Parts: sequence; C-alpha cells; structure tokens
Amino acid sequence: MGITKTEIFTDQQNQVAMFAKAFGHPARVAILQHLFKINACICGDLVEEIGLAQPTISQHLKELKNLGLIKGNIEGTSICYCINQENWIAMKAFMNQFLDQDIPKENCCQ
Repeated sequence: MGITKTEIFTDQQNQVAMFAKAFGHPARVAILQHLFKINACICGDLVEEIGLAQPTISQHLKELKNLGLIKGNIEGTSICYCINQENWIAMKAFMNQFLDQDIPKENCCQ
C-alpha cells in the first residue's frame, strides 16, 4: 500500500479531503440524511432503513464518527448515534469557505 503523503499538503487541503470523504459513499450520505430526517438518536434500525448488512453500516458509522460528524452514546447494550451539531456547523462553515471561491473572469481554457 502506498503512502498518502498528507504531510506535503496544507491543513486546509487535508481538512477538505477529510470532510469530502464523508460524502464519498452513498451509504454515508443516506445515514446522514436519515439522522437529519428523524432529528433524534438512532440505535439500530439503520440496517432496515439503509438496506445494507450490519457490519457495513457499522463501518460507515465508525467512519462518520471518526470524522466527527456524528456522535454515539451508549444506551444499554447498543450505541445510539446522532448528528454532532457543533462539528456539523464547523464543517459547513469550513466547506462553504472552500466552495465559495470565485472562478477567475478570464478562463484559460477557451
């Protein structure tokens, strides 16, 4: 496996890539959409909602949690997940700043 060499990129470039990874798989997008739709913590019905196997859902939840976009609370024998509101707001501001860059008036590829 090759080395990613993330250290040669700026913190901003690494942060954009990290956040973009959250949206890089439709299952993670579906999980986020479902969490926003229900506006509550969810403990286990994602398998039925998303239609993927439990281990696959768990991997996507782990990735979203590692990225800080969701958080999990232990309730009994299960972990319940919800949107990490503080980190979601910070991610939106960061990505909006990146995506709001103006395109130069002179297009070099005319």
